[in-house]
Amino acid sequence: MNTMLGSFKVPPASLPVFPVLFIMILAPLYNHVIVPFARKITKTEMGITHLQRIGIGLFLSIVAMAVAALVETKRKKTASKFGSADLFTLAGMMEFFFTEAPWSMRSLATALSWTSLAMGYFLSTVLVSVINKVTGAFGQTPWLL
Repeated sequence: MNTMLGSFKVPPASLPVFPVLFIMILAPLYNHVIVPFARKITKTEMGITHLQRIGIGLFLSIVAMAVAALVETKRKKTASKFGSADLFTLAGMMEFFFTEAPWSMRSLATALSWTSLAMGYFLSTVLVSVINKVTGAFGQTPWLL
């Protein structure tokens, strides 16, 4: 995998930092624009429920992956940023686990949401390895260098 960002080489272990940075950048937009807009539309205090927020985040992830798949068939070097999808998914998960869990289990529920994120990163690493092994067979160049 090419981890060059201009002339700077980003260590592969640091790549999961980028979604967190996008969440930090986009969180004020979420809190001050998206949630008030949802409150106006739904006429409820929350705007949309936690599960709806998670669903929107997952839907945006699906759309982002589908678009990336279409682009990748034509051009390998496309870089996509999924900050808004991560924002909806992670913010919704954190709010859902924190508000729906009993008081004595809130720390555990929050930790489980981060554990699910870590498992996603682990499985994506496994998926990249499998894709490289399969596409690099028979002396061909792997898709994901």
